[in-house]
Amino acid sequence: MAAPLAAPQSKGGLEGVVAAETKLSHVDGQNGVLIIAGYPIEEFAGKVSIEEAAMLLWTGSLPSPEEAPLLQKELAGWRALRPETLDIIKTARNAPPIDALRMACATLSLDVSNPNDISPAGDLALAKRLLSRFPTVVAAHARLRQGLEPIAPRADLSLAANFLYMTFGVEPDPLAAKALETYWVTVSDHGMNASTFAARVIASTRSDMVSAVTGAVGALKGPLHGGAPGPVLDMLVDIKTADRAEAWLRGEINAGRRVMGFGHRVYKVRDPRAEVLAKTAEQMAGAHLQNAKLYDLARAVEKTALRVLDELKPGRNLKTNVEFYTALVLQSIGLQPDQFVAMFACGRVAGWCAHVMEQHAQDKLIRPQSTYTGPRHSALKR
Repeated sequence: MAAPLAAPQSKGGLEGVVAAETKLSHVDGQNGVLIIAGYPIEEFAGKVSIEEAAMLLWTGSLPSPEEAPLLQKELAGWRALRPETLDIIKTARNAPPIDALRMACATLSLDVSNPNDISPAGDLALAKRLLSRFPTVVAAHARLRQGLEPIAPRADLSLAANFLYMTFGVEPDPLAAKALETYWVTVSDHGMNASTFAARVIASTRSDMVSAVTGAVGALKGPLHGGAPGPVLDMLVDIKTADRAEAWLRGEINAGRRVMGFGHRVYKVRDPRAEVLAKTAEQMAGAHLQNAKLYDLARAVEKTALRVLDELKPGRNLKTNVEFYTALVLQSIGLQPDQFVAMFACGRVAGWCAHVMEQHAQDKLIRPQSTYTGPRHSALKR
């Protein structure tokens, strides 16, 4: 009898497996550090635009102060959608925003003469279109599902401010535009997360940028990856007041349910992105009384949750993650919870495109092994 085949070691979820070398971002979960292309996230988000952050990821350099306005003007020229894309969004008007974005994403190379060009120049051209058009898709979908016509983009506004204009039809609040921009930069890249890995696997086959990013959107949709900011608001609504927080939290934990906004696959201390967005949420709260009440409740719930989780889940290190304050920031600028994952994609697309470029340059097919656990029959019996 033949000796059994040696089985390679497997790790569930590829935990701890290094899948690629990258210059794009570094995540240190033990110490709560996130570095984006060389910059700590605390020194980066809120100080550069999403357009500038994207160019840093794509090219390795931040635009100079003289180049930044020219970059914004160039990217603004790619915001408009083709009629075919708008038709798809209209057809998907009743679908969740992330599904409408996934469907529309696949059409965003229709005006490219060679969408299969995976050279550095070809990838950069498509990256600029994707970053510029994702917010237009989400804004158009938001209007259509309310029975309103989409609003054409404006070239005189930043990407974030223009999104607010196209969504709400009024001059954007500068503070809200700054908050959205900070959020997008904060989530622009984050190591080898599920959606980024999906994009890199697709790109490793020498498939095109749009195919890879469309796959990434599909991965982001899953509730274990990008789907929890909305439920954070549901939790706060259920709790209602700070004095109810402890009993509510204990009830959820004792029932075996997850407390949204706490715990992370990588971070064993507070998510550094939560630190950035907590400050942004505080700034928004200071400008709006309704937001201030929700913010005060959230801070009280956070404090109680950390204490209760430490008591009931000792050693698990369930600290505040990015989703907790994402919910407050996006709610404060007038967005609905079911839009939150699509908004995540509008920021993360900068990183997805950068990883696709990096994978194309490495030109190595990603082909891991698997461990077979099925039966071994010696012969076919009938």
